[in-house]
Amino acid sequence: MTVGEMLVATVPMARTLNLEFLETTPERAVVRLPDQAEYHNHVGGPHAGAMFTLAESASGAIVIAAFGDQMSRAVPLAVKAEIGYKKLAMGEVTATATLGRPIADVVAQLDAGERPEFPVAIEIRRADGAVTGEMTVVWTLRPNR
Repeated sequence: MTVGEMLVATVPMARTLNLEFLETTPERAVVRLPDQAEYHNHVGGPHAGAMFTLAESASGAIVIAAFGDQMSRAVPLAVKAEIGYKKLAMGEVTATATLGRPIADVVAQLDAGERPEFPVAIEIRRADGAVTGEMTVVWTLRPNR
């Protein structure tokens, strides 16, 4: 099962929005929100809440891809998120997530008995390539004790 398949199977909101996990690697996650009228806002584009969920889901996908091998000893949790809506989004939108810290640094902190935090940066783009939103989610790996 791929990371995207696992997230669709275990995260009801990802399934509800019909998110498409196009790429999930430790370096990058790309997730698409299809154009769906039932999730439009008052101007006919994707609702801000749907775009937030899209971006947060992309960040979760890269966290699972990067730290899946640590799940036996820690659980990933989103600590905080900030989003900026830059341009009007219309039609399908795609979120691309990248890790803000090297994986080895985060794991070293976990090895030292600490609870590491790390940012994930996400860009949301329209089909024409225009950036419609930017989001940062700070994640932690909470050690199982």
